[in-house]
Amino acid sequence: MEIEIASLMALAGVALFAGFFDAIAGGGGLLTLPALFIAGIDPLAALATNKFQASSASCSAVWAFARKRMIDWRTDWRMAVLSFAGGCAGALSISMLDRAILESTVPILLIAVASYFAFSPKLADRDRRQRMSHLGFTLIVAPVIGFYDGVFGPGTGSFFMVAFTVLLGQHLMQAICSSKLLNASCNLGALSVFAFSGGIIWSLALTMAACAIIGAQVGARCALYFGPRLVKPLLISVCCLMAIKLLLGDGHPLGEWLRQL
Repeated sequence: MEIEIASLMALAGVALFAGFFDAIAGGGGLLTLPALFIAGIDPLAALATNKFQASSASCSAVWAFARKRMIDWRTDWRMAVLSFAGGCAGALSISMLDRAILESTVPILLIAVASYFAFSPKLADRDRRQRMSHLGFTLIVAPVIGFYDGVFGPGTGSFFMVAFTVLLGQHLMQAICSSKLLNASCNLGALSVFAFSGGIIWSLALTMAACAIIGAQVGARCALYFGPRLVKPLLISVCCLMAIKLLLGDGHPLGEWLRQL
């Protein structure tokens, strides 16, 4: 498929912007995927191409955090493996699940995530009480959220982040680094399935990936430099914007009710 230069440059700009936000708070897919649809890309090709650039951005952010020794590989690598498997399973099951259910429930979950971070003022300052073992998290939470990413995707990074803080008691910066590793893993799992479909538009995917990597590097460095005073408000804002975007989509019952007001 031939992509016009103007469309290519516009999508590259969106990927750069999305990579920055995704490295800090997640949600980049809600910028890039609609942009691909608007550009007239076939839905399957858009999903596959978007997953390639998203994987590139998340892996770039992981590399930036790893260089600062912010990732605990001793415990996190097992979670990453199960997250990868969940992403594979989700992508394989994408045609068998009712996406309408996800589209209806995810905005509510995102608002809950935003509310949790908004009303937990000490969340960024210290570790919290651990409510789940690392083994339980690895066997249950990592593959379940990874599966969701393979099927649908919006808010995956935010869901991982709140799971790490609430269930494992991690402080916010550590949760960001761990969630980015697991997010990259499930992205790669889903990508491995999409790649076999032959739907990736490589010229577009590589261009967007290069820009997303740059954005992710800048975002990761901003997260490390500014810390919770940047991450927390941005995370809350991104969750709310993702929820609004999904609510205003066609067919959501709550969104239809809001439009009638």
